[in-house]
Amino acid sequence: MKRHFKLTTALLVLSAVLVGCNDSETAGKAPAGAGAGAERPPSPVSVVVMKKAEQPLTSLLPGRAAAFQVAEIRPRVSGIIKEIAFKEGNEVKEGTLLYKIEDDTYRAQVAQAEASLAKAEAGVPSAEANLARYERLVGSGATQIEFENAKVTLLQAKADVAEAKAALNAAQINLDLTEIHAPFEGVTSASNFSIGNVVTANQTDALTTLRRLDPIYIELTESSANLLRLKQAIAAGRMSDGDETADIKLTLEDGIEYPHVGKLDMSEMAVSETTGTYSIRAVFDNPDNLILPGMYVRATVTVGKENGYLIPQRAANRDARGELTAKFVNAEGVVETRTFAESAVSGNNWLVTEGIADGDKLIVDGFQWIGDGAPVAPVEATVDDKGFVVETPKAPETSPAAKP
Repeated sequence: MKRHFKLTTALLVLSAVLVGCNDSETAGKAPAGAGAGAERPPSPVSVVVMKKAEQPLTSLLPGRAAAFQVAEIRPRVSGIIKEIAFKEGNEVKEGTLLYKIEDDTYRAQVAQAEASLAKAEAGVPSAEANLARYERLVGSGATQIEFENAKVTLLQAKADVAEAKAALNAAQINLDLTEIHAPFEGVTSASNFSIGNVVTANQTDALTTLRRLDPIYIELTESSANLLRLKQAIAAGRMSDGDETADIKLTLEDGIEYPHVGKLDMSEMAVSETTGTYSIRAVFDNPDNLILPGMYVRATVTVGKENGYLIPQRAANRDARGELTAKFVNAEGVVETRTFAESAVSGNNWLVTEGIADGDKLIVDGFQWIGDGAPVAPVEATVDDKGFVVETPKAPETSPAAKP
């Protein structure tokens, strides 16, 4: 029995040795390319082929909206407010009645002035007749002094008439000023006075404020340092001056782009001593009163043009020194990072003039997970005008293989 156990054990050991030899032979016969197949294939990345062209240089400026016209409505005569004829906060047309002041006193002044004018006019015919009589009697009983006195009396009578007419005109003006009308089309604010309140001529407190909102002004600020750099670039011939009639685009506080474009209205020819900025004013159509005075906005202004290459903002980063960086696919098909010491803004892109050549491939999508030296498979793509969506052309469809 012991011999049987020893024989069984020997057979098991021999079987294990034979199996090991077979596995070794099988591994040795494995294809030599199996290890190479474990390497990762090149990662596909979306690229844009660079091409130099003249591009607009833009500047993103902060700004505030301001009414196109503003008028603080004040009374020009004193009295008690009899009527408020407008609805607060609504639009009114030019000439619309806003306030009515009690006019009894002013009507009485007009009547008194009319009576004074009638009295003055009544004295003119008598003075004219007296002058004519003395003129006939000069040299035959009337003295020259009497004739001269009659002439002066007529002149005084006519002067009294002119004075009475002026008084009547002033009284009529004051009567008309008891009605306060809108000087232009606009939107009213809340009324600061109520019916029955006493107001005085040219008082400090305004009755209400009228604002014209269509069109509307946008007051922008730009640093004087940027202005100097712009002038130096133009003087050096590196770029052309911006067109003052170029469109200006707005972005509202909620991030929505304003549908209307504006035009440059004026720029201040002085720099603020406290902030080091100068002011630019643009004018925009505002038919729906979407922009209200005091709103904060951001404006994209074209300040010039320069030849260079556009790098979409989505494809760029900033290093620790604040310099612009972007990743490219070089001639060997691997990733390399390029740094640009100088860059400018052109819409939703960065504009650079050095470090790129026509035909270079800029990685615009997929670069977040790859490093320098990594092999990649570039796929040409396009970036839309807003610089956010990458549209990759679809590969052409292939016909199915013919069946044998």
